[in-house]
Amino acid sequence: MAKKDAPPRWDRKMQQRLARGEAAALGELYDRFASLVHGLAHRVLKDDRAADGVTREVFAHVWEHPDAYDPKEGPLRTWVADLTNRLAVQRLRATETAALTGDSPGSAEELELKVRHASVAARADYIVQSMPAPLRAALDLAYFQRRDYRQAAADLGVTEDEARRRLRLGLQLLSTAHDVGAPGAPPEYGGAA
Repeated sequence: MAKKDAPPRWDRKMQQRLARGEAAALGELYDRFASLVHGLAHRVLKDDRAADGVTREVFAHVWEHPDAYDPKEGPLRTWVADLTNRLAVQRLRATETAALTGDSPGSAEELELKVRHASVAARADYIVQSMPAPLRAALDLAYFQRRDYRQAAADLGVTEDEARRRLRLGLQLLSTAHDVGAPGAPPEYGGAA
């Protein structure tokens, strides 16, 4: 974005269309973000049916509360991802709490640790999906194909310095998935409510 207070035009227009109650806008939003929403929910819940339920909840919430999104706060994609994560974590907590009250072994601390791990994993997935393709390609070569920065540079057709820069930036972005108490982090990641 050129200016902090100038949100992308598509996000602003979509929010306005949803606020007017345009069903076509919801369909367009669903087409654009359904796979992201389902993927993030599945990453947290590890269950297709539960992820389907969260996906329905996310789009129902967007339809019923279109003014909850403020384009000045950031991209619609990020807002939808944060909403998905929050609802998936709530569902996981509810499911696991119900299991704790039953006959299954476990403790509240184990539940919280499981929820925290699922939340960080979902955030890491979102960060990787959202990062620029050159950074993602460098990380893919280093992590999945076990290439060092010299080999990654050759494979990508860039200088070794550029390969190191891409790897460093990609890892810095990815490391923010663990910054659960970082200032400005959403409440579901440990930030202020």
